[in-house]
Amino acid sequence: MEFDTVMVSRLITAMTLIFHIVFATLGVGVPLFISLAELIGIKKKDNHYILLAKRWSRGFVITVAIGVVTGTAIALQLSLVWPNFMQLAGNVIALPLFMEVFAFFFEAIFLGIYLYTWDRFKGKYTHWLISLPVVFGAGISAVFITTVNSFMNSPDGFTMDNGEFAAVNPIEAMLNPSAPTRIAHVLGGSYLTVAAILATIAAIALLRKKGAASYHKKALKMTVASIFIFSVLTAIAGDLSAKYLAEHQPEKLAAAEWHFETEENADLVLFGWLNEENEVVGEIRLPGFLSFLAHGNFASEVTGLEATPEDERPPLWVHYMFDLMVSIGMFLIGISLLYLLLSKFKRWNVHKNWMLWLLAISGPLAMLAVEFGWVYAEVGRQPWILRGYMTVDEAATSSPYIVHMFFMFLLLYIVLGTLFAITLRKLFKDNPAEVELEKHYPELREGETK
Repeated sequence: MEFDTVMVSRLITAMTLIFHIVFATLGVGVPLFISLAELIGIKKKDNHYILLAKRWSRGFVITVAIGVVTGTAIALQLSLVWPNFMQLAGNVIALPLFMEVFAFFFEAIFLGIYLYTWDRFKGKYTHWLISLPVVFGAGISAVFITTVNSFMNSPDGFTMDNGEFAAVNPIEAMLNPSAPTRIAHVLGGSYLTVAAILATIAAIALLRKKGAASYHKKALKMTVASIFIFSVLTAIAGDLSAKYLAEHQPEKLAAAEWHFETEENADLVLFGWLNEENEVVGEIRLPGFLSFLAHGNFASEVTGLEATPEDERPPLWVHYMFDLMVSIGMFLIGISLLYLLLSKFKRWNVHKNWMLWLLAISGPLAMLAVEFGWVYAEVGRQPWILRGYMTVDEAATSSPYIVHMFFMFLLLYIVLGTLFAITLRKLFKDNPAEVELEKHYPELREGETK
């Protein structure tokens, strides 16, 4: 039985990225909230926040362990699944890949110090200061790996000589035209998603009403405020990304918006579907808003998909990925703003069940938005693996053993996912916050808090 090796190669990488992005996002975002919680706890002399930092750091260690394995799998796949791509571009992306590994080691060293030095220093802020290199290492690691992906979208920093890259400037390649907006979007999205996940955990705990209500309410207030801040910042980064696409990758924006003909005052198309004649039906149109999104001017001209050769056009179904990502982002802005506004009025109980349920689904939705966004980012570049220089078909391996590799990686992710779920359950379900508060901070029992 013959297999399409290119299709199997796509499936392997898609499966890996969909799994890895969960742990990569947590790995980038969680250290920031650990650090914030400890800082607030020190400033307010409130051990609820200190316990938040301690419990979040325990869970973070598990995500780091899984993320290391899946990140290693991606590095292996670059050589095993996409050997022609590595032969062409390996000397260009080697530096950011090395720097990403260096950043991880930097983060891991300080994470180990942070975890094992609780209550070991006399100075109140000494232990907290150790969290800052962890936050920095996690963030800069994401920056380096994002520059690799950005390079695949906007190759730069080399010249072509007989079909090979020459005169390579790896710094210029890293600082390629799409890097700034993509880095901002990745970091903002990671912090937003982690804030939403942590808010979900607190909201579910309050819905279950098992105790430690003050502890969970403080966690909710902190994380929902963060959701609002980072959702707005991520929306701004997304707007800048759209303007970059309009200028440098017009076919990607046109496919996302089902914008087929170049025109001025272009409509923004929301939802809908395509009929057999590839006509958009059932959509919501916002007149002129695509022109504004693309160029900041309602009357500006937006390049349509017709300007791109048919064999270089992205698949049109990326429209749904773009719409879902943006819709979830708008939901997160709305629900966090509503919570913050209602919390200003003492007569309102902001912790009613309907609000808690909306916050409880915000975490899963935010992670889905990350998945939808990455699918759009990767599939929207098709048919290119390296835009303008190499297609996915040209880059993939022709080895028939690629099918065996697919099932090996599938088994790996099933095992890792199962171990992750079991470990987190043992770590937190058997040691809930209310038990830990009673054991280590008896002065913070319900009714004795500030």
